[in-house]
Amino acid sequence: MAHTKNHDYHILNPSIWPFLGAAGGFVMLFGAVQWMHGNGPWIFLIGAAAVAYVMVGWWADVVAESRAGDHSPVVRLGLRYGFILFITSEVMFFSAWFWSFFKHALYPMDPAGMSPLVDGVWPPAGIETFDPWHLPLINTLILLCSGMAATWAHHALVHENNRRDLVNGLILAILLGIAFTALQAYEYSHAHFGFSGNIYGANFFMATGFHGAHVIIGTIFLFVCLMRALKGHFTPDKHVGFEAAAWYWHFVDVVWLFLFGAIYIWGA
Repeated sequence: MAHTKNHDYHILNPSIWPFLGAAGGFVMLFGAVQWMHGNGPWIFLIGAAAVAYVMVGWWADVVAESRAGDHSPVVRLGLRYGFILFITSEVMFFSAWFWSFFKHALYPMDPAGMSPLVDGVWPPAGIETFDPWHLPLINTLILLCSGMAATWAHHALVHENNRRDLVNGLILAILLGIAFTALQAYEYSHAHFGFSGNIYGANFFMATGFHGAHVIIGTIFLFVCLMRALKGHFTPDKHVGFEAAAWYWHFVDVVWLFLFGAIYIWGA
């Protein structure tokens, strides 16, 4: 028959999600520029809501395709390759902030910002940095324990098909992720420097702030996996969604270790 499927690939049906995602992203970035010029956050929030709607709808379609049996071994392999490329792009993203931090730390500008040849100090004069061995160390241990919990959940599913430990591991990873975010917000509220007015604060808040955003995204990612696990979606052979969440969470762990070592310890 002409319409009989004789291959392992998944031919996608026409979808409105790419167009809506692009439109929402444009509105969000345009609104961000307007917000920076003092015109209020409303355009940005509308664009962000559109992007969030596309994310929910598009990924719901992917989950439905998986449940319908469209994700053959070849398709799952392609999804894994795609997510690896995504994480690679995230590595490049954070490399920019590390580059900026090390550049200014190794070649600090003079107070006027005119030349690195003029002797400068790092951190800039008047900056009181955080003690890395207090709250930052506690947050490091919390995030590492969360990564261990995600690994426990992954091992329980793949090697033992143990649903109880899968759920318990995900719950523990999520709670520790929430604890990390709460302590990070507490740390920010006690910072003795701001985002503007000095390059140290700008680098600190951009690097750790974007990492914090990734922690929030990863926590949501794990929560979705928890909901799917409770519905019995994952099997030892078919669990690409959970595998992607675990990879993402371990990437967040590794980035934090570099941030902790570079910014909190070495850079202070």
